[in-house]
Amino acid sequence: MGQQQLLLLVLGVVIVGLATVIGLDAYAQKHRQVNADALVDDAIRVAAQAQTWRITPRVFGGGLENADATPWAGASFGVFGLTVDDDGKYITANGLMTLAVAGTTLTLTAENTDLGNQIVVTVNGLTPHDITTTVNAATGS
Repeated sequence: MGQQQLLLLVLGVVIVGLATVIGLDAYAQKHRQVNADALVDDAIRVAAQAQTWRITPRVFGGGLENADATPWAGASFGVFGLTVDDDGKYITANGLMTLAVAGTTLTLTAENTDLGNQIVVTVNGLTPHDITTTVNAATGS
């Protein structure tokens, strides 16, 4: 009778241990996914602020000019009304974001290096259809 009880005890410990490991892994994966979704939200919000800045006349603090060959000239987190760190990066609760301008494209890169998530949002115009998102979310443990 003692061996049977010991076997059941060991089996119970193994099952509880496996359930704990599986639960922690599921939590970690969900945490990474939630962070990636939050980074997308942050980046799209900033992209919309950039578009708003772009269509606002310069006299009101915007970036609108009549025939500007570089539509995002002067774009920065500061002119969008966002506070940046010493490196010029916008920091949110979900990660940090950088801004780059190349020709007629504004690129926002939001990332959380602790979780391995990176979101790239490009803005090529002034409509919602001109915003594209690429999600490079971590999938491993």
